[in-house]
Amino acid sequence: MNHAQSLAVFQAADLYVVITTAFCAGRTALAVLEKTLAAGVRLVQMREKEWGGRALYELAREFRQRTAALGALLIIDDRLDIALASGADGVHLGQEDLPVSAARIMAPELIIGASTHSLEQALAAEAAGASYVNIGPVFATQTKPDAKPLGPEALGRITPYLKIPWTTMGGINLANISQVVAEGARHPAVMSAVTAAPDPRTAAEALRQIILAGGKK
Repeated sequence: MNHAQSLAVFQAADLYVVITTAFCAGRTALAVLEKTLAAGVRLVQMREKEWGGRALYELAREFRQRTAALGALLIIDDRLDIALASGADGVHLGQEDLPVSAARIMAPELIIGASTHSLEQALAAEAAGASYVNIGPVFATQTKPDAKPLGPEALGRITPYLKIPWTTMGGINLANISQVVAEGARHPAVMSAVTAAPDPRTAAEALRQIILAGGKK
């Protein structure tokens, strides 16, 4: 798919699930991916910050095979090279990663996401060519324990100024997802709320139901 086609799939998706082996409760990332896809999730990120390039590539190829079979998007965290080599749909970049503008030159047809923590960062990422921005952490999160939560109300202060799609992440779970949906979040991103759940499929289905219901439980 080209960028416009991939972005259309992105816009049509709802729950965004980030899968990291360390947060899969002893299961493999692929086992959690299978259950996530079975729940109807069509937007997945593979996030393995401590893995070497070869292992990342091999896992990404497995993720690509399974997501492609169901028409789901695959985003690779941090590594543009792995995203390109594996045939993924996109890459997600942090503030200390490869600049969005450089990634856009190297990969004009990929979805490029950018982590942002303020209006200024979100607008800068948009201007640099990001396909979407993530705003967070919205709640306290174990993946970034030192980061100060922005609170769901921050979405209302940032998103009206954006012209591109946005996601939000950080401590989102079944108990609080309705708060970010009420602030306009169409693609809330979660990790352990699905990947560490006793049944990832059931957890993902419950989260999706709240998104599709507009925040009503």
